[in-house]
Amino acid sequence: MTATLALPVTMMAKVSEALEGDNRPPVIWVEFQGCTGDSEAFLRANQPTAAELILDYLSIDYHETIMAAAGHQAEAAKHATIKNYKGKYIAVVEGSIPTGADGAYCTIAGRSALDIAREVCGNAMATIAVGSCATFGGIPAAAPNPTGAISVSEAVPGATVMNLPGCPLNAENLTAAIVHFLTFGRLPAIDAL
Repeated sequence: MTATLALPVTMMAKVSEALEGDNRPPVIWVEFQGCTGDSEAFLRANQPTAAELILDYLSIDYHETIMAAAGHQAEAAKHATIKNYKGKYIAVVEGSIPTGADGAYCTIAGRSALDIAREVCGNAMATIAVGSCATFGGIPAAAPNPTGAISVSEAVPGATVMNLPGCPLNAENLTAAIVHFLTFGRLPAIDAL
């Protein structure tokens, strides 16, 4: 992992300490206009594995694909995390955000993806946009873009967003970003893209 993060060998102890500590940050992972391929790629992560990340290093409070709760229970978990950990949780967004037809192309629990993204990302400490759809709009945003699909950065201007493009994303990049966060308490330095 230190090599993936381009850290010197001297950082191995600090990374190991971060992974062994009890500092599990809450995570809300929302999926919008996409194919769930980024979740599937993440579930195949190794060193650490997705199971280790999910069970030992993170508190995945909301992720529609892997959580046992559904419907009202799932929504309650998401809202409790937003309320109880405002400014302290990590948001992960998968899929582009449709804005056409007043958001009717993607609704969850009667709310548009745009409203949900603004609430979840706007209250997060940091947001990680995963995959080409979330980072740049992807195929849904291609002309003629009938759903009005946009990226997370466009949907939530001013939010701290780390883009991890790819179709699907490279799971090692997401794992490295999470380990960096656990080690240093912040996402890695990024450029405008």
